[in-house]
Order: sequence, then structure tokens, then C-alpha cells
Amino acid sequence: MFNCLIGPTTYQQFNNSTIQHIKKPEFQNRFKMIYITQLIFVREGKEEIFHQFEDHALPLLGKHNGRILYRVRPDMNSFISGNKERPYEIHLVSFDSEKDLENYLKDDSRLKFIHLKEESVKSVLLVKGSAMGK
Repeated sequence: MFNCLIGPTTYQQFNNSTIQHIKKPEFQNRFKMIYITQLIFVREGKEEIFHQFEDHALPLLGKHNGRILYRVRPDMNSFISGNKERPYEIHLVSFDSEKDLENYLKDDSRLKFIHLKEESVKSVLLVKGSAMGK
């Protein structure tokens, strides 16, 4: 199945010999790319365990139409202002759809190593959204 923009508000969805017209808002709701921003706070002294989890989890993103757009480990010079604890890492990740994110979170290969995350991560501030504009 593939989709083709045929006008400013309509997509055609091709599936073998069947053609289905989909209004653009419906198409966007069904196939809307989502973005996840995570501020990850790691327990002191547990950084290596966190890295072990990420070594297993991050390569699985592609299997679920996910991409890590930015992975940042900021130092104190990276902060202009703020009065909260600084995160150990900041991730900006995209998925083609909500379903892809759900599948990634439930992936048995990822869950096999979730104990490493639970042991090493103190907390995560997660912001979920979508792109604005065109």
C-alpha cells in the first residue's frame, strides 16, 4: 500500500488494484508523525548501566519506524538558565505513528533489558507532540 498526494486536500491510497480517496485531515490523523522529547535523569554512579540499556534499546528504533534525531549529553556550560537538576541526556525521537511508538515500547527485545533502565534511571520528563507548520 502506498499513498499519493493528488491535490491540496486529498490523498489517494493505492492497495493492489483498489484505489481509495482519503481526505487530507483523515490521512494526517491516521499517519501523523509524532515526536518524543525526553529529559533523562540518571542515578549517580549508574551511568554505565544506563549506557548498557541504550546499547540494546536504541538500535530497535528503526525496526518500529523510529529515529533518534538528537541525543545530547549536556554539560553545565550548555545551560543558560534554570533552577532544576540538569538531565544526564536529552533525546528527541520521532516515530511515523502512535502505533509505531506503542510497538517499540512493547518490543520483547527491549523489555528483556528494561531492568537496566529501571536500575539506572531516576526519572524521565517526557514531552510528546507533533510538528507545527508545513
